[in-house]
Amino acid sequence: MSRKDKFLRQCVSCRKMQEKENLIRLTRDFKTKEIKINENNEYYGRSVYICKNIECIENAITKKKIEKSLEIHVPENLKDCLYTVLKK
Repeated sequence: MSRKDKFLRQCVSCRKMQEKENLIRLTRDFKTKEIKINENNEYYGRSVYICKNIECIENAITKKKIEKSLEIHVPENLKDCLYTVLKK
């Protein structure tokens, strides 16, 4: 597969370009206006991607990068939900 054929996305925290499969997708659902972890592309709405490492998750939450990108308040339990995705 050439570089053009890969689906590259940018991490909201570290700003590195990576393949879509190596990132966690967070989506603000357009119906309920809630942030959801979108693993199977089942939700539609504004989305951001985060690397699958602890440093990027911590940085994105503490510096409110997810809030700024999705224009919505991040719930308290999102950090725990992201950690469970990392354990999979």
